[in-house]
Amino acid sequence: MIYLDNAATTRISDEVLLSMMPYLTDKYGNASSSHTFGRDIASAIDDARETIADCINAKADEIFFTSSGSEGDNWAIRSLAYAGLSKGKKKIVSSAFEHPAIMRVLELLRNDGFEIILLPVYKNGIVDLSDLKKVLDESSHDVAFVTVMYVNNEIGTIQPIKEIGLMCAEYEVPLHTDAIQAIGNVEIDVQKQSICLLTISGHKIHAPKGIGVLYAKKGYDLIPLIVGGEQERGYRAGTENIAAIIGMSKAMQIATANMAIKNEKINKFSSKIIYNFDKIEKSQFNGDRKNCIGGIVNYSFEGIVGDMLVKTLDCQGIFVSNGSACASNSLHASHVLLSLGLSREMALSNLRISMSEYTTENEIDELIITVSAVVEKLRSMK
Repeated sequence: MIYLDNAATTRISDEVLLSMMPYLTDKYGNASSSHTFGRDIASAIDDARETIADCINAKADEIFFTSSGSEGDNWAIRSLAYAGLSKGKKKIVSSAFEHPAIMRVLELLRNDGFEIILLPVYKNGIVDLSDLKKVLDESSHDVAFVTVMYVNNEIGTIQPIKEIGLMCAEYEVPLHTDAIQAIGNVEIDVQKQSICLLTISGHKIHAPKGIGVLYAKKGYDLIPLIVGGEQERGYRAGTENIAAIIGMSKAMQIATANMAIKNEKINKFSSKIIYNFDKIEKSQFNGDRKNCIGGIVNYSFEGIVGDMLVKTLDCQGIFVSNGSACASNSLHASHVLLSLGLSREMALSNLRISMSEYTTENEIDELIITVSAVVEKLRSMK
């Protein structure tokens, strides 16, 4: 098996699993219990919150645990929207190629009377700061917030989040960023980058599925997500998933500490893929070759149906994708690729390769050989 779909999910690392095991066996207390057994669990959660906060230069009481990135995105967007509405602000600014967890909640908010402004991302898949400035110049007094993802999950482009954050701060408009593909790939400093709310998901960085983090800067009140108990300071009731929280903390610690070493390795692999895929006739790199993470490489191959390419590679033991895992059951062309200006046919012909620190050079060599052969075979069958 050659697994190259890490933007969809990653394996739990041995270190993360080891950190979780005591909380799946002996340390099973409830953090809300008043006895020592429960207080020890509450202390472990506090420590995890502190560790995660340190990874992004936040404060521990600004960290909230969620069940997923989608939950965090929804929670952040709705909180900012209704905080803005209370001040008479009904405009929301985002980009044209956000994750479905953003796009779909924005569509629901549009139905509630909000005006959604989607900034173009152009051929290179990057927001132009002048477009944002124009919107804020014209109507910052009406803008509830801005939400722009840090790293795109399909093409890996890196947005100028620090510049966006500073611009939003200048106009006194809150900024939320979906940083799910950014953590462990680029530096995150919520204070230096003027980020007000930020979303992270555990299973993208070798933590288990079912755990995520929402950072909310002090002064930005969240709406209660689940009412009942007093967990997560009363905003999200329900007994904590302690093992997953501990795993998330360990994964964040490893991802940020090992980022430079991992990126050096993966950047070499992505350069090798790009060099060889460029040689394939009628191939097209999607995104920006410079302002991107090495872990995600996206190509379109003219005349090829991407879904057929993915399935053919699957039969040969190579697991890749042709878009967001959250939209993989859709027959529609990727909205991300369409936002770059690709035709529907080219958008449907794409292949996404996403790597992790566990990826090996032999796997990349096998991928290159196999993709080249399969593309040639599929074209000859037409």
